[in-house]
Amino acid sequence: MLADVVSLMWLPFLACLILASIHVYLGLHVIAREVIFVDIALAQMAALGATVAFLFGHELESATAYWTSLGFTLAGAAVFSMTRTRERRVSQEAVIGVVYVVSAAAAIVLVDRAPHGAEHIKAILVGSLLTVTPALVAKTALLYAAIGLFHYWARRTFLLISTDPEEAHRQGLAVRWWDFLFYASFGAVVTRSVRIAGVLLVFAYLIVPALAGAAWGSGWRTRLVFGWTLAAAVSLAGIVTSASLDIPTGATIVCAFGLALLAVWGLAAARRPAS
Repeated sequence: MLADVVSLMWLPFLACLILASIHVYLGLHVIAREVIFVDIALAQMAALGATVAFLFGHELESATAYWTSLGFTLAGAAVFSMTRTRERRVSQEAVIGVVYVVSAAAAIVLVDRAPHGAEHIKAILVGSLLTVTPALVAKTALLYAAIGLFHYWARRTFLLISTDPEEAHRQGLAVRWWDFLFYASFGAVVTRSVRIAGVLLVFAYLIVPALAGAAWGSGWRTRLVFGWTLAAAVSLAGIVTSASLDIPTGATIVCAFGLALLAVWGLAAARRPAS
């Protein structure tokens, strides 16, 4: 039984580890910027692009669907970078919410005109984690590695803008331009991730490990290592559970993330000294 699970699930588990490697890091920036739903908004933009391609007869796994999704996601990145103002007259989270709602509604309208629309919506939400191929996993790893190197090169600038945007302005940084680069690279990650894991699991990988890391430690390095460890453990537990009970893998991992976050918060509260 265990050997069968390992033979069937090692590739999806590897895909989960690759997703976690970049999403946990990006999640730390998202929480610092207080734009929690930017991931799901960009994911929905990617889904809208895939829906447009699907309406014109292109399968979700096709190159046309991928590049269409990426184009829509980059458009969302441009909107988010342009609407972040120094004065903060309007909450950027409100703009992100509008982008999400409009893109979700547009996808529903388009899917209504497409054959097998319900199956398309399900594929976008939960992805196709169990059907990933070695080639797709390898391409994803290379893409994320390239984006990771870019973020490592620009780490000081991105960290400053995420944690102290006022100081970034004082130093004369082109904040909107750097914001666009951040969101564009973020969008490239999300476009690929949604294709593999779906909107729900992508959001879970981004937010839950980062939240758990924030509850457990104060430094970015501590949060990052803790988030990676949690994501790996939850992914393994979710995959084994889904295989054992024959239930959807992506949804199972999302639920496991929710339980893990509650457990981490409880342990973090218990270890705090009584006031």
